[in-house]
Amino acid sequence: MENELIDVAIIGAGTMGMAAGAFLAQQEVKTVLIDAFDPPHNRGSHHGDTRMIRHAYGEGRQYVSLVKRAQQLWEDLEEQTNYKIFEKTGVIGLGPKDSTFLQETIAAATKYELPLEVLNSREVKERWPGFSVPDHFIGCFEAESGLLFSENAIKAYKDIAIKNGAQLVTNTPVQQIESAGTSGIKITTKNEVFWAKKVIVTVGAWASNLLPDLKLPIQPTRKAFGWFETPTTLYDAANFPSFYIEDKENMCYGFPNVNGTGLKIGRSDGGQGIDPNNHTQNFGQYESDEEDLRFFLKTYMPEANGPLKQGKTCLYTISSDNDFIIDHHPENENIIIACGFSGHGFKFSSVMGEVLSELAVNGQSKFDLSIFSLKRFGL
Repeated sequence: MENELIDVAIIGAGTMGMAAGAFLAQQEVKTVLIDAFDPPHNRGSHHGDTRMIRHAYGEGRQYVSLVKRAQQLWEDLEEQTNYKIFEKTGVIGLGPKDSTFLQETIAAATKYELPLEVLNSREVKERWPGFSVPDHFIGCFEAESGLLFSENAIKAYKDIAIKNGAQLVTNTPVQQIESAGTSGIKITTKNEVFWAKKVIVTVGAWASNLLPDLKLPIQPTRKAFGWFETPTTLYDAANFPSFYIEDKENMCYGFPNVNGTGLKIGRSDGGQGIDPNNHTQNFGQYESDEEDLRFFLKTYMPEANGPLKQGKTCLYTISSDNDFIIDHHPENENIIIACGFSGHGFKFSSVMGEVLSELAVNGQSKFDLSIFSLKRFGL
């Protein structure tokens, strides 16, 4: 493919990139996806079986229109492929009544007329006896939300992209991106050079490494999560929802026991800043890897505080304001950047695939992306 001018090159074929590749290939756009590994893999942000999708969005009601479209696209993907993508377990958020996050969740549901039950602690414990909830907590329950099978989603979009003519180049880290005027954009790897009219950069935690001149305000962060044995059916997916819990300034998220895998739990905050090139599967390197998870289990789900079945680590790429970064490169509008998804991005990857394909083909999206602009950082 050397010296051939590609319509769109996608650097990073993980969560967002693979979805974008599928949308572009379906439009018969000549597309190549280049990844440093072989997705799905366990070096980035999409492994670990499951991710949550919520509609009444505590991170800000400005996300609701995007996540509603994402939900529709996930259901479409499941219909188009042989992969299980979405499980409607419902999602409950637990925390103090005055929690800013839960109050924003309620406000988002009110503004967009989303179904949301607000329960007191007694009602939560009566419906789901597996929870131990302080009296001053409330629960915000979305029955229509649930979990996504993240690696299945990557595989499904991969199949669609390749079936429709996209080329996937694996185990090939990109070393440099250079603007070359009318010749397009030059993409250099160790063994090959690609030329493209447009480039989409979706490399997650490696964004700063690949775009050093931008000084992106992002921090790759190592996160730990684990699966725990549950001795009863209290925590099975048929009886227990996906959940997140706010405890003062700490927050965790988790999923019910799905197909005998155990109850999965991770911590939303915390973690260790890391160079993504040094990330490995080393759960247990820090005592806090397991201790932080058990704090939430013994406090809020004591009967799920059983033996650890397995633990893993992943990468968050946290922006300085925890909002996404989606924009054209300030010096070249033919380079599109999507990064800084701050640990709450996976649920949006279906709609991000659509959005990024729109930016590449049309130069703009039907969604208002101004809140994700680099300009907010003075870039």
